[in-house]
Amino acid sequence: MTEPLRLSKRMSELGLCSRREADAWIERGWVRVDGKVVSELGSKVLPSQRITVERQASAEQSKRVTVLINKPVGYVSGQAEDGYTPAVALIKAENRWNEDKAPEQFHPTQLRSLVPAGRLDIDSIGLLVLTQDGRIAKQLIGEDTAVEKEYLVRVRYLKPPGKLPDAELKRLNHGLSLDGKALLPAKVRWQNDDQLSFTLREGKKRQIRRMCELVGLKVLGLKRVRIGRVKLGDLPVGQWRYLGPDEQF
Repeated sequence: MTEPLRLSKRMSELGLCSRREADAWIERGWVRVDGKVVSELGSKVLPSQRITVERQASAEQSKRVTVLINKPVGYVSGQAEDGYTPAVALIKAENRWNEDKAPEQFHPTQLRSLVPAGRLDIDSIGLLVLTQDGRIAKQLIGEDTAVEKEYLVRVRYLKPPGKLPDAELKRLNHGLSLDGKALLPAKVRWQNDDQLSFTLREGKKRQIRRMCELVGLKVLGLKRVRIGRVKLGDLPVGQWRYLGPDEQF
């Protein structure tokens, strides 16, 4: 027999919204199960039951913005820490890329609930996504995400004869473990004499730097250039743009 699930969890699984959004919509009476309004938090449903949401929920969701920023060195991805400034502080009218073609007009209310969907450490630059949309956050950082992230990494090999052996490059692709757990297969290849391209489907804390340490490489610079089908492109460092209506990760 199939076990019932919390309604908010099932809505998240179906990609309708995040669990937090689901709870808010349930409280407002915006969620129907098999055509009947369910407004009690913690309600459970069977996977076979049909869940629909009212137009107000869809309209509210459509107003939510997603922002792409080229994060500079020295900014943290999330909450301010140890005196360092969070990347969201760069989201202001004067920092918007003048080539952004998205129709949205910037307003400070868009900063409410604008959270990073994934990390980029303080010493790294490149593509960082901040979103108000729980569906996008789940897509990029949910447990079962399959969205690739691509990085360009400038490195130096610290052992003689000064060049990374092919066997160690193979280990970077598959064969390393962090925190006692094997890493998923990656795609790691040389871009030029001192730069590697890393494509990952997971994002452990400082993962690339730690992978490099395990094979004797020192990271000199790290830049994220792609998340799924969305590329950093020509977006200047420290500037931002909206995710376009025709773009999907």
